[in-house]
Amino acid sequence: MKLAVLLAFLALARALPTKDGKLEDPTAVEPPVENRSRFAMLDDVRLLATGLLQLGHSLREFVQKTKGQINDIFQKLNIFDRSFSELSEVTSEIREKEEELKKTTTFLKANNQEIKSLSLEISSKMNSILQERSQLQSKVGGLEEKLSGLSQSLPPAQQQGEIAQLKEVIYTQERSITALLKEVKGQHEQLNFHRDKIKLLEERVQLLILTRGRGSPALCRHMMSLQYLAHNSTNRSLDTNDLPTDCSEVFDRGERNSGVYPIKPNQSEPFYVYCHMTADGGSTVIQSRQDGSVDFDQTWEKYENGFGNLEKEFWLGLKKMYAIARQGGSILHIELEDWKQVKHFIEYHFTLEGPDSHYALNLTQVSGDLPDTMTNYTGIRFSTKDSRNDKEDLNCAHNYTGGWWLDACGGTNLNGKYVHARPRGRTERRRGIHWRPSEGSPYSLKSTKISIRPVAQGGRFL
Repeated sequence: MKLAVLLAFLALARALPTKDGKLEDPTAVEPPVENRSRFAMLDDVRLLATGLLQLGHSLREFVQKTKGQINDIFQKLNIFDRSFSELSEVTSEIREKEEELKKTTTFLKANNQEIKSLSLEISSKMNSILQERSQLQSKVGGLEEKLSGLSQSLPPAQQQGEIAQLKEVIYTQERSITALLKEVKGQHEQLNFHRDKIKLLEERVQLLILTRGRGSPALCRHMMSLQYLAHNSTNRSLDTNDLPTDCSEVFDRGERNSGVYPIKPNQSEPFYVYCHMTADGGSTVIQSRQDGSVDFDQTWEKYENGFGNLEKEFWLGLKKMYAIARQGGSILHIELEDWKQVKHFIEYHFTLEGPDSHYALNLTQVSGDLPDTMTNYTGIRFSTKDSRNDKEDLNCAHNYTGGWWLDACGGTNLNGKYVHARPRGRTERRRGIHWRPSEGSPYSLKSTKISIRPVAQGGRFL
């Protein structure tokens, strides 16, 4: 291309007019050799200068294009660096989940071995019971024959004493058999429960292996050592029709000390609650987290009925919360304490729907010094690890532990796993107790307390 340009300029230069304005005539008489040589040199210099000028323009365009390409390369390198950083974070999470998978696999192996041993033990006991039953049947047959013989040979008094002894022996054996059968039945049910649990865990492990980082199944927890009030019944000596409907009415009746009181909301059975009393009135505490003494990774049934110790850590129960809330407008008061011993609070107008709607929550912020994170909670349903009712494709309650009104995985969850120090990793923070506002950093929490009170009562409780 450049060679063609040079040749074109050479031809043009030769066709240019001379100093007197006339075109050179190829047929004209040529000037002397010296003049021709000098003019040829000038023409060559002019041609060379023109070519160099064009070459400079071409080089400048080439340099500009090269700069643009280099800038594009730098932008792509920056994008690659960010992608590599994100990939490193994802890889770190996958490694954490692989470690959890290894622990789950080890647990499954140990549990499977335990079930095999239990099955062998039950089989052995069943065989022993069957043999003992056969022996008892033989003995009973012998005793009947013996009784028949005694009825003919023994005196009446002796016969009655012998019969009484035989009856006592038979009664004792029957009680022993009944106890053994109950024990076998209980062990059989326990075996079926463990088999179902292992099957479920194996399915979740397979799902985790396939998804590689979308979530990991929570390990089975031990049942709580502290039993909540069974069926939430009150002392039968109390006149249940005269019980207060909530803690605000307990306060109105003259009680000023915080503690456990029986209440009976409208259209509900009576049950016990913890009343938090202040100078302004009483509020019903529905959740308390203090030290991690109670495992909050529970089933739907537990969250519906309640669990824990009313004077320490507990969840009151969705049924009882609904019984209180449906009596009228309520204020939901949330008090949080972070690991710097700084306390914050926030209050909402609060309505709770019934079991048919999975206890859907509706909130409107009223006051507080906490960044709001739950105002958009309209019709958000309650979810647990065994009852998925959230909007996401993943089971948030199972992946992040604890039951809650989950709007999105990784959002606010005040029933998460209790961590005894401020969590550092993102995965650990998500599974712990945390308050996640829409803007800013989430709060990792040391303690929480949630209470409700009637709207008409006014004021706020600390």
